[in-house]
Amino acid sequence: MFSQLQSKFEKIFKTIKGHGKITESNISDAVREIRIALLESDVNFKVVSRFINRVKEKSFGNKVFDSVTPGQQFIKLVLDELIVFLKSEKSKINLNSKKESVLVLSGLQGSGKTTTAVKVAGFLKREFNKKVLLVGLDLQRPAAVEQLEILSNDNNLDCYVEKKSKSPLKVLENAQKYAKNNNFDALILDTAGRLHVDNTLIDELNQIINKSNPCEVIYVADGMTGQDAINSSSTFSQSCNITGCIITKMDSDSGGGVALSIKDVTGLPIKFITYGEKITDIEIFNPDRIARRILGLSDIVGLVEEAAKSFNKESNDDLEEKIKNNSFDFNDFKNQINQMGNFENLSSMMKMLPGIKKIPNLENGKKQLDITKAIIDSMTILERKNPNIINGSRKVRIANGSGTSVQTVNKLLKQFNQMKDFMKKYNNTKTKFKLPFLK
Repeated sequence: MFSQLQSKFEKIFKTIKGHGKITESNISDAVREIRIALLESDVNFKVVSRFINRVKEKSFGNKVFDSVTPGQQFIKLVLDELIVFLKSEKSKINLNSKKESVLVLSGLQGSGKTTTAVKVAGFLKREFNKKVLLVGLDLQRPAAVEQLEILSNDNNLDCYVEKKSKSPLKVLENAQKYAKNNNFDALILDTAGRLHVDNTLIDELNQIINKSNPCEVIYVADGMTGQDAINSSSTFSQSCNITGCIITKMDSDSGGGVALSIKDVTGLPIKFITYGEKITDIEIFNPDRIARRILGLSDIVGLVEEAAKSFNKESNDDLEEKIKNNSFDFNDFKNQINQMGNFENLSSMMKMLPGIKKIPNLENGKKQLDITKAIIDSMTILERKNPNIINGSRKVRIANGSGTSVQTVNKLLKQFNQMKDFMKKYNNTKTKFKLPFLK
């Protein structure tokens, strides 16, 4: 996420920090490099000009404090101005407390609108304990309602679709009745997209908005399309009562210029950004944290939140009890590996911290977890519960089944027994013990 901008800003800041004294000359050099970096990352040129002018004005007018180096002060100045450009008072998602909350998702075809609808539904369910109903109103794109239905079922979410209907307004009317009868307190309407902005799309969208009385009308912008996303979102916001924006595909190799431009050009607050294919690959747009990531500075809060998605508290409490009772077996071990396996985007998570992405062998750790899981999967239920019965012939079978060697199986068994002894030792001393990942 923002990898292009990060690498460019890292070089700029490295140079400016190398100067013992900040002068008008080297500030001008840094500002020029920032301008180039933003333009190359597809940030709107008017936004770049406004941002650069404010940075220059603050740089030349600020007093340099003795407690920080001039380079550090310049970086802080750039960070503060970037936060101002991204910040909006209406960035929080607006939900009704006394009646059902309706969110209308709009946008062009191919922006990831249907996938985003499912991610938003999952977010409302996790974070606000909402009973969410996804409603398929995209009757134009072939298989759109089928896609929504499959994604909903795969992620244990409810959806309402009418596969043979040709009237989005009729589907909406029936969905509203269904939601009321089944006590849903949030509806997410996945509306039709087009290959370009046209009057038919706008008219249909306005009819849906008028009929559903939503608390949010959100434009879904493709983060890979650069200036096109900005132009189309401007057209939508002028023609409809758009209240906010979600930027998708932020894990792509695009410059990320949309995030920097769309709020300043359109005035639309950014509600969320999404990345990846998993339902949890969505986060609230936080200007401070996003600005830090863009500049290659640390985002500890983002890292912790991403990690929290991967661990199950109830499972960890159960595991702690088993450790106390000395009944920890390979089934429990596999469960912990599965939780750790949720860090499929470990490398991208680590990029929230400066310099950590330079640490080698991050991927090797993931491979080792996969190997360990394959060995455990090749054991019988009895062998997982009682590893002591695993003799020479069983080791050969397990090695063949997992595509490893007897030596690798022996190594895992040895490590597991050492872990058990370690747990037993702490249990006997009545010391409260937690594995490193049981926080």
